[in-house]
Amino acid sequence: MLKNKKIIFLVLFSFLLVVSMYGQQVTKFGVVDTSRVYEAYFRDTGPIRNYEAKKAEFQQEIASLTQELRVLQQQRAEYRKNKNETAALRLDAEIATKTEFLTEYTNAKNIELETLLRSLQTSDEFYQKLYSTLSRVAEAGGYSMILSLQDSNSILWYSSSIDVTDEVISELGL
Repeated sequence: MLKNKKIIFLVLFSFLLVVSMYGQQVTKFGVVDTSRVYEAYFRDTGPIRNYEAKKAEFQQEIASLTQELRVLQQQRAEYRKNKNETAALRLDAEIATKTEFLTEYTNAKNIELETLLRSLQTSDEFYQKLYSTLSRVAEAGGYSMILSLQDSNSILWYSSSIDVTDEVISELGL
């Protein structure tokens, strides 16, 4: 009888031990560098190539306008050296007008590029795909939560072992 009680006690204790081991859930966190994912996602896409082409076009135009200004400034210096103040004053007015135009043009094109880039970065298609990919990675890896490194004002430290950025990029097929 005592032997049966010991066996029942051991079986019951083992059962409780197994249940308690499986009952405890370990919270596992992951982090993802969304800017790296964004870069990998859009690196070779048409919208980014379009953005890069516009950026190069604007930079080329700005460089051309800047070169025009340098030539005018050199001419003005030459006129002043030759004591031709009338021609130098005429160029002063032209230089001021072209400098103002260049400043306004540069500001307008920078705003245009920033707006285009912002629209690419907030693309619903990208974020929907990112969210579903993060969900798959988190479930497959047993993560309870995935945090973004871009919103790092609350992340004071993290181990690189919880960084799932490369896995997310891989899952996106990039």
